[in-house]
Amino acid sequence: MPEFQEASSAISPAVSPEEEELQQKRRETTRLEQELAEKELELSTLNGELHLFEKRYNLVVGVKYTELDEVKAQILELASRLYPRSDEFRAGAQSARERARSSSRETEDLDSDALEKESFKPSEDLKKLFREVAKKIHPDLAADDKEKARRHELMAKLNQAYDQLDEEAIQAVLQEWEDGDHPEKNETLGTQLVRMVKKIAQVRKRLQGICDELTQIQNSGMYQLMKKIESAGEHGSDLLQEMAASVDRKVDTIKSKVRDLASEFD
Repeated sequence: MPEFQEASSAISPAVSPEEEELQQKRRETTRLEQELAEKELELSTLNGELHLFEKRYNLVVGVKYTELDEVKAQILELASRLYPRSDEFRAGAQSARERARSSSRETEDLDSDALEKESFKPSEDLKKLFREVAKKIHPDLAADDKEKARRHELMAKLNQAYDQLDEEAIQAVLQEWEDGDHPEKNETLGTQLVRMVKKIAQVRKRLQGICDELTQIQNSGMYQLMKKIESAGEHGSDLLQEMAASVDRKVDTIKSKVRDLASEFD
């Protein structure tokens, strides 16, 4: 028996405390990388849902508010002509005209295809691809600032491609990453350990950042409106159309006042 133990020791040399700690940090990093990819997917999916909803909202309701701003500007401009000494009407007309221009710019480039999409529904295969690419390119896994900047650019492309449910664009991001330079680094055990500890800290910080971003989005007015409209839809109501109809009624009321003021001015 002692001879067997001596032979085993010869075959399996003892691992140093530094090597053991490095192996432990690598296992922890692998676990955190998986968690980070999942959280980035959750954040990107939530952003995708909200972006689609914002497009649908602007197409159905936003354009109505653009018209409302326009007729408000008209009535205030007429009022300022009727009462030229009124600074209030003049300032109100100028402010209303600026709002009308601003809202017009916000709605002029809307994609009408968004009305055909009820919700943001990435496939499971697309989600899996997103996770795989995110784990490879994530900025918080970078070894230095130069590499981190490149990874940030690729991560932005990944999120944009996922937002558009564009699998080919995601594959292109992966290909761009793999075509780049990835020089092997001949590092000492101590340097590897320091880099691994830094990477773990960066990933944990980003995980907390994602949680904060998710909370901020979920507390936003647009997200709350999206959930309210979804809830109404589950009970058979189209709240977006109801909101649009409400704005239409306001537009009609103000248009009537514009006609009355115009006739009075004439």
